[in-house]
Formats: sequence, C-alpha cells, structure tokens
Amino acid sequence: MNSKLDLPPPHRTESHIDRIMDPDHPLCRSDVVWMLQYIKKKVADEDPALMDLSQPRLLQNFHYFAEVAMSLINRKHYCDQEADRLRDWLREASYGINSNNAR
Repeated sequence: MNSKLDLPPPHRTESHIDRIMDPDHPLCRSDVVWMLQYIKKKVADEDPALMDLSQPRLLQNFHYFAEVAMSLINRKHYCDQEADRLRDWLREASYGINSNNAR
C-alpha cells in the first residue's frame, strides 16, 4: 500500500485543517477528501500520537472516519447542518493526530 501523500509543511497543514474546521468556511467535497487522506496517511505512517490513544478511542476514530467516508459515497451536496456534522465527525476521526483538536 502506498501511503505517500503530498502534504504541505506542518504549519500549512495545520492552517489547512483550521480552515476546514472553521464553521464560516464553506465545506467542499475536496476538503473532506483531503482530510480523510491526511488521517489515512497518519495511520499508515503509524504516527506516534496514535500510539498514545486507547483501543476504544481508536475504534471511535475509525467509526467517525467511516461515517465521513460513507457520507461522501451517499451524498453529492451538503446543507449547512450536514457540513457542521461532517466537521464534527472529521474532528472525532482525527482525534489525537494533531494539536488542532486536542481536548
């Protein structure tokens, strides 16, 4: 499996994630796909931050990752409420991977 993804430098990646998670930013399909690819790469690279998460938390991350992926498959357009729900799911799916969603 090829886990290579051309990610911008870390500060640009964080800015991109911040923009995607911003409720004032109109969420588009390419943003959601980018975020899923980012999460996938972090998992494939065995990011050390993930090693600190409990198995139940990792299962939650996977559950929300799958919810987002299935949403992309089943819908073509999103209303504001659905975009907010997608952002919440993306936040949960990426929990522990970056400092943007630390609780």
